[in-house]
Amino acid sequence: MNEFITLFIMAGALGMDAFSIALGMGMLGLRLRQIFYIGVTIGVFHIVMPLVGIAAGKVLSTYFDMIATFIGGGLLFIIGLQMVVSSLKSEDASLVKPVGWGLFFFAISVSLDSFSAGLSLGMLGAKTVITVAMIGVMSMILSWLGLLMGARFQHYIGSYGEVLGGCILIGFGIKLFLPH
Repeated sequence: MNEFITLFIMAGALGMDAFSIALGMGMLGLRLRQIFYIGVTIGVFHIVMPLVGIAAGKVLSTYFDMIATFIGGGLLFIIGLQMVVSSLKSEDASLVKPVGWGLFFFAISVSLDSFSAGLSLGMLGAKTVITVAMIGVMSMILSWLGLLMGARFQHYIGSYGEVLGGCILIGFGIKLFLPH
């Protein structure tokens, strides 16, 4: 049960990245059908990317064994730090339209941190099915929420969702370095 709660919190933290980016995208005046497809696409990528990461992490953990926990903790710390730093940067770049190839590249860019988290989770021996399902579903739901709330609340929330998600991942990374 304790692992389930930890995975749930981690899935929420990874989904916060999609949520914060979806807030900005919500200002594009998207239709509900577009919002649905964007959320599903982000959810699918948040399942595929950590799956690939977990597979790679399991292979690497057989070679690193004793230091796998420290590598996983370090990766979570770095991912969280990257999320916090990227949220503090000014975002003057033009938005890519969330259709076709634009949606594909958008979904990949939002889910890259899920690959890294999957890599560290694979090294730590996390349960694959429940882990990727939680990450994918949480990211999809948070993307939908971000898209729907984007037009109204962008000025109030902005990048704080990504900062919160990054801080949670940093906390989990530090926890793995502490003696049990």
